[in-house]
Amino acid sequence: MTDNKPVAASSPPDFWRPLYFFNLYRLTLGSFLVFLAGAFGPSLPLGERSWKLFLAASLVYTALVAFSFIPFKLRRPRFTVQLALQVGVDIVGLSVISYSSGGIRSSIGLLLLVSLAAAGMVSRGRITLFFAAMGSIAALLEHSFAVLYANAEVALYVQVGLLCMSYFAVAWMAHTLARYAMDSQRLAQRRGHDLVSLSEANSLVMRDMQDGVLVVDEQGQITQMNPAAERLLHKVTGPGDALSEVFPILFGQYAMWKRTGEASRDTLRLDAGVRARLRFVSIERDAAHGAVIFMEDMQRVQAEAQQIKLAALGRLTANIAHEVRNPLSAISYATELLHEEPGDARQQRLLQIVLDNTQRINQIVQDVMQLNRRDRAQPEAFDLAAMLRTFVEEFDLAERIEPGVLVLTRVQEAKVGFDRGHLRQVLWNLCRNALRYGSKSPASITLRVGTADGRAILEVQDDGPGIAAEHLGKLFEPFFTTAADGTGLGLYIAKELCEANGARLEYHGGGRRKGARFRITFGEKPGNGGEHEHGG
Repeated sequence: MTDNKPVAASSPPDFWRPLYFFNLYRLTLGSFLVFLAGAFGPSLPLGERSWKLFLAASLVYTALVAFSFIPFKLRRPRFTVQLALQVGVDIVGLSVISYSSGGIRSSIGLLLLVSLAAAGMVSRGRITLFFAAMGSIAALLEHSFAVLYANAEVALYVQVGLLCMSYFAVAWMAHTLARYAMDSQRLAQRRGHDLVSLSEANSLVMRDMQDGVLVVDEQGQITQMNPAAERLLHKVTGPGDALSEVFPILFGQYAMWKRTGEASRDTLRLDAGVRARLRFVSIERDAAHGAVIFMEDMQRVQAEAQQIKLAALGRLTANIAHEVRNPLSAISYATELLHEEPGDARQQRLLQIVLDNTQRINQIVQDVMQLNRRDRAQPEAFDLAAMLRTFVEEFDLAERIEPGVLVLTRVQEAKVGFDRGHLRQVLWNLCRNALRYGSKSPASITLRVGTADGRAILEVQDDGPGIAAEHLGKLFEPFFTTAADGTGLGLYIAKELCEANGARLEYHGGGRRKGARFRITFGEKPGNGGEHEHGG
């Protein structure tokens, strides 16, 4: 077993296959010579000098070629030894057959040209000239023997010399072609390895890219699609699928880009409801023009921007806590002391203005610091209706309003996953806004629990004037307010806390009733995996 390792490693596997076909040719040649000898007998011109020697040499040559298949199957001895032995058998066998058939006049020696050429190609140029030298020596010895013992013409040495030159010419040509073939093979293998590496790198890049990538050909058929694109478009396609049939909206943008050369710079809502920004890159292969479509997930971009914003807010709130609240407390305390001392009405009014504004600034600081709680959400599963009943009672007491101003209507039992403290803060902000702008009459503020698209929803509605159309675009922006004493952070904080808990806060207008209506759409129904279930 240990002897096989160096033998197998001595020659590449692709050396043995050509040797097999070379042996088939030799076996066919030997069988044909035996057939001619048996079919035509002594009348055959090829055996004119000695028909018996021709027949015996043909039989022995064919038997040796057939026997050579055994070591070929065993791959022992090594490749170069087997090739040398087979070419040696050809040189000796064809020289004897040539002598028995009349020497150089029979042209049997030309058959050795085929063997030398084949040996040169099979061995990839190895020891080809050595084989040519051995064949030339055998041709000269054969003719010299014929001159000495068979009265051959001495003048035929010229033809023998020309034949020997042919041996070397064919051997050199085979050697050159073999070297060229080997160089071409090495280059092809190198290019193949490069292509494999590029293909693997391309697959890794496409697989790990966070942006969706679609590759389409000149007919608009999808040739490649990375996992990010499958996730964004919520669909898996195969090579050859038409972009126009699978993703019509995306195809419309692709057709516009091909027509105008420009892609829309706006954020688009694609077929699966995905918000993405598209970029097209042309691919030119020969006369064909395909394209690579990059889809930038704007939700991911917004999430990354949100993380950067949260980090900045964390640093901001830390600075506010240290740099603003301490001097603000000192100002407020000094103002209260001055306010207690006797003074004229004008002085008391000015002190009251200072005190009111310090309280307002303190409220802004508290609101800003609450933003730092966004990334510390601890969702828990609880019954929403039960929690709202408790909240209504607490809100009535805290805001000192008559029972019945804030009411629950059409309440469905629903379990949600949300940070309980965050939800109370969101509801407090929404209900305070509703109380500020509502009529404070019975049922002027209503809470409704329902479902939409399989998710729980909570709506807060008032009977106030509603939100003006020109303010809708800035409704959830920080520090935007229409109230003189407002901080402009209530709705912004409420939206941030909802997003931190996987929910969505939106303004839906008053509906049939006048006023403002805000809707909280909760995330998917919470499971039991690691969540704690609490009662109301």
